[in-house]
Parts: sequence; C-alpha cells; structure tokens
Amino acid sequence: MNIAQKTLRYLKAITAETVSNAKSGHTGSALGASSILLALFKNHYRFDISDTDFLNRDRFVMSAGHASALYYSVLSMFGFDVSLQDLKEFRKCGSKTPGHPEYGQTNGVEVSTGPLGQGIANAVGMAIAESMLEERFNTVGFPIIDNYTYCYCGDGDIMEGVAQEACSLAGTLKLNKFILLYDSNDVTIDGRVNIANRENVAKKFKAMGFNVIKVSRGNSFCACSRAIARAKKSSKPTIIIFKTIIGIGTMKEGISAIHGMPLPEEELKIFKKKLGVKDAFYVPTDVRDFCLEAARKGKMYHEKWSQLLAIYANSQPELYKEFVNFFAKKKIDFDKIEKNLPKLEGKSTREANSVILNDFAERLPQLIGGTADVALSTKAVIEYAGHYSNANKRGKNMHFGIREHAMGAICNGIALYEDFIVFDSTFLAFSNYMLPALRMRAMMKIPAISFFTHDSLLVGEDGPSHQPIEQIASLRSIIGLNVFRPCDANEIFAGYKAYLNEPMPTAFILTRQNLPVVKGSSTQDATLGGYVVKEAKKDADVVIYASGSEVALALEVAEELKGKEVSVVSMPCLEIFEKQPQAYKNKVLQTNAKLRVAIECSNDPSWYKYINAEKDLFVKVEDYAMSGNGEMVYSKAGFNAKTIAKEILKRI
Repeated sequence: MNIAQKTLRYLKAITAETVSNAKSGHTGSALGASSILLALFKNHYRFDISDTDFLNRDRFVMSAGHASALYYSVLSMFGFDVSLQDLKEFRKCGSKTPGHPEYGQTNGVEVSTGPLGQGIANAVGMAIAESMLEERFNTVGFPIIDNYTYCYCGDGDIMEGVAQEACSLAGTLKLNKFILLYDSNDVTIDGRVNIANRENVAKKFKAMGFNVIKVSRGNSFCACSRAIARAKKSSKPTIIIFKTIIGIGTMKEGISAIHGMPLPEEELKIFKKKLGVKDAFYVPTDVRDFCLEAARKGKMYHEKWSQLLAIYANSQPELYKEFVNFFAKKKIDFDKIEKNLPKLEGKSTREANSVILNDFAERLPQLIGGTADVALSTKAVIEYAGHYSNANKRGKNMHFGIREHAMGAICNGIALYEDFIVFDSTFLAFSNYMLPALRMRAMMKIPAISFFTHDSLLVGEDGPSHQPIEQIASLRSIIGLNVFRPCDANEIFAGYKAYLNEPMPTAFILTRQNLPVVKGSSTQDATLGGYVVKEAKKDADVVIYASGSEVALALEVAEELKGKEVSVVSMPCLEIFEKQPQAYKNKVLQTNAKLRVAIECSNDPSWYKYINAEKDLFVKVEDYAMSGNGEMVYSKAGFNAKTIAKEILKRI
C-alpha cells in the first residue's frame, strides 16, 4: 500500500468517525468524495496555513456543504486550525465544526454553504473577481493575480436553478480558472437521481461553453489528481464529472439510506476494520507528513509570491501604486461630495441614485456591479466604465442576464474574493428571486449593495405582477440587512454615507416616478435611520411616520390637518433607527401624541413596533391592485392626502 492509499483510508475513517461521534451528519457523500478532496489539497490547491487570507491563494468552495465532515477532516489533516478535538465536537454549539461550513467560523472556509447551488454561484463570482484583478494588474513576468477557484458540488447542486444560471454565465465569460468538481454518485435523499433528472450533464455543460472531463474511477486518488491537472490547462471553465460511489466501503454503499446517516457503532467498527484502521481519531506520522508536505509547498509558494510582489513594486511603480490603492480604505469627505453634487430636485430616486453612484465610482476603484438585464430601467450603471466580458475584463458593469438569483449569489462571491464594493440591481417586485442569496449575504455579513427600483403601486400600468407590496417586509425581515427606502436624494446620500462608514449588506428601494426634494429632509439626520422632517409647534396631536415616496404624502396630510399639531417623521432605515439610543428614539417617535399614524405603500408589519394596532392607524396596501395610471392606482388604494386626513380626524 502506498502512502496516498494509506492517507485516503485514514481520511475516510476519521470522516466517518466525525459523523458517527456526533450522531448526526452526512456520511454518504463525505466518504464518496474523499478521493476528490484529497487529490485537490495534496497536489493542486495552493494555500498557506500560516496566512489563510493571503491574496493570491486558490479559492475552494464546498457547495455541497452537507459533506462538511470530509471538509473539516481534510482541513485538520493538512494543518489548518482544525484539531482532532474540533472534529469530535462536530455539530456541537459554538464549535469550529458546525453542521454546514460557515464563513468566519472555521479556519480555511471561504464561504458559508448549505443551500444547494449557491456555492457554485459564489465560486463563479470569485472567478470573475480573479479575472478582473488579473487583467488590471498583471504584466509580462509578473503574474501577481493568478489563482484558481475550485468548487465541489453534487447531483443536488447541479439540479438547482441558481447553479444552472451561474454556470451558463461562466461559460459565456470563458472563466478558465473556474473548475467544478462534480461528485456524480447518482443518488439523492429520496433515491436515484433519475427519478427526477435524466439529462445528459456532460452535453449540457459542453453546450454552455465548458470543457468537460469524465472520470470513471472517481474514487481513485490518482485518477482524480490527473483530471484536475488537465482542467488547469483549459482555456474554458471546466466541469470534471467524477463517477463515485456514495458511502463507499460501508454496508449501505450506493444507496440513498447512507446520505444523511451516521454509521452505527457496530457498522463503524466493521468499516474501519476493512480500512485497516484501529485507533479512533488518529493520524499516523507518515500520513500527517504526507499531508503537511502540501502545506510546506503552499508556504513556499506564498513566500515566492511576496518576493515577486516586492520586485513588481520596484519595476512597475505606477501599477503597484494602483494595486495598493485598490485595496486601500479611503477616507471620504462626504460634505465636500454632497456640496458638489448637481441639484436633484424633481428626479426619481433611481435617477438621483445614478448620479450619486457615478460620483462615488470615480473615487472608489473597487466599485463594480450590474443588473439582471434591466440597466436601462434601474439606472444602476457606472458610466463610461465599459461592460465586463471575456474581451473586456476591465469593464466595471456586469451583464448578469435575466438571472436574479445567480446575480445575487455571484455578487456575494465577488465581494468575498477581496475588497470589491459590488452592487446588483433589479425591480423590487423581482427581489423575491434573490432572497436566498440575500439571506446568505446577511448571514456572512458581506457588504454588498442591492438597488431595487420600481417601488410602490405608482408603477401603475405594469400591473399587480410588477407592483411590489410584500417585498419590503421580506427584505426588512432579513436579519443584518440594512434596508434604505429614501424619500429623496438627501436620504440616498445618507444611505451611502452609512454604508461606507460601516460597510454591511444594504438594499436601497428606489422609485421610478419623480419625487420632490422633501422640505426638512437632511442627509446627516437620515444617517440615524429616522428623524423629524416637520415638527409640531407644541406637543403633537398626531405624529405621522413614513418612508420613501410616502414622506411627501405625509406632509400633504399634515397640511390637510389644519388646526391640529402634527409632526412628520421620515424613517428611511428602520434597522439603523433601532440601533439609536432610546432617548433619541423617544424624541423622534413622540409616543405621547394622541394618534400615531404609519404610512407606507407596503404591508410590512414592522410598523407595529411604533404604533398600536388597535388604536393607531396604519395606511398600508390591503390587496393586490390593478393595471392603470400610477397616481390613480395609488389613490384608489387609499394613498390620498384628503382620504387619510379624514380618517385621522375621525379617530381623534
């Protein structure tokens, strides 16, 4: 038995023990894919365990995150900060080895995965980011950016729509440093893959522009390593189809029962005996050395890269300056920028955002983004910056195609790669397609931006399918996502200021219709999430809370309530407002008013944090509307100053 075979046996033993010890997890694919990951980490994957974040490392995404026990076992054996004790704590609260890989929780894990297909799209984003930096900064003799992105996936990943969307784009863009390691064991939880999917994956990926490599012996270390070596020479993205056996070596190999099942104690003993492994959670010295040889090579690779970078700094001083500037955190003079912005009175917030976005794009070389084929409508375009393609990798605008879910997940990958400020954009009504990617973005605290336009019933003639109602509530329900619904350009600028001062996942909700610059709106105050735009002269009889296009409406309602003391509060970002000191919130909310009113063209129950459901008033959308003139649709739904004022007077 050679050392590679011995290492593979111990890897399988430890992986199975990890799941069985936890009495929970996925033994099947973790065993079936062991040859793939061992070949990758031993012979191809470039990493440095002493600095796992160094810029030019290879990226690895475990899209089929349920096989995490294998991932953690490999990380442990190759010297990452994952001990054998950590493997014994697999799936326990607070451990370094959670049930699915979590970004920031485990040393060496590049991205949180679990929802199938998402990891593939994240990996496509990482490959796009690599190609952009390679084009900008590499010169002859100086491959400063030169890494591969590997993604392990299974049959379930390949079936997911988000994966198909992302791979179609990867093929179009000819991302030759993107390598998909497809563990094709033909088994899912409910049985054989062919009960739901009989397509020819090889032909499909070839049609999408991929180099396709088939490995009939996917459980062979040598066969796996040779295939990866071939893939690295391709001028196209590559899918390697490894035919493997799920749960190989167990009593349930090849059947769906082993997918999410820990081996019982007796079966684990039999399995380990077949492998020739006696001790529990044990790695022999020669096996450890075999693995750590790859770690030593990775450290040497990093050192050579650092030396190359030093020579690059001397021989290419201007390019090196740009390189450093790209990753620098700039101090921004927001007051100066705001003062020099053109007047944006009477513009839609999508148009005002376009002006502000382009101003920041001139100052921030890391800023890139794109839309789901709606750039002309959302106005989320960096002017004169070109469109990214295989022929123009310096372009800053991305054509994602009509692929909202993949767009969101790809942008997550771009942002995770290194220091990019990335945005995506579509209509607010279609944000539903992106919710899984937005949720993972918030979970990982990825500071990416979404611009969702065509807000409210004022979209009008496009009809109820395009008139967003529940989308605002959906977005606000995502923990860790700041949702800005600005009433004018001042509040848009406040959103940028808040984001750049404390980068975090952020969504802007923008209008198609023109809006006035609201009297009393303030950039500085809006950065607090909520503030008074019209203050009552004495204690308020009525306080009106509103956001976005309804702030101007709230001011109209206040005008209708002659003889009453009315305060109007703009609430552009409830999430930021909730973080303010209680004293400030009390001052803004004015809870002693006789009546509190919330006005928003949505059905978001978040407003019940600020009003009493029984005695106060929430002017909201009660039902899907109709196709017609936007102002008429809006008014018929109850968003009319006179109608609202009458209801308020009736209540007080």
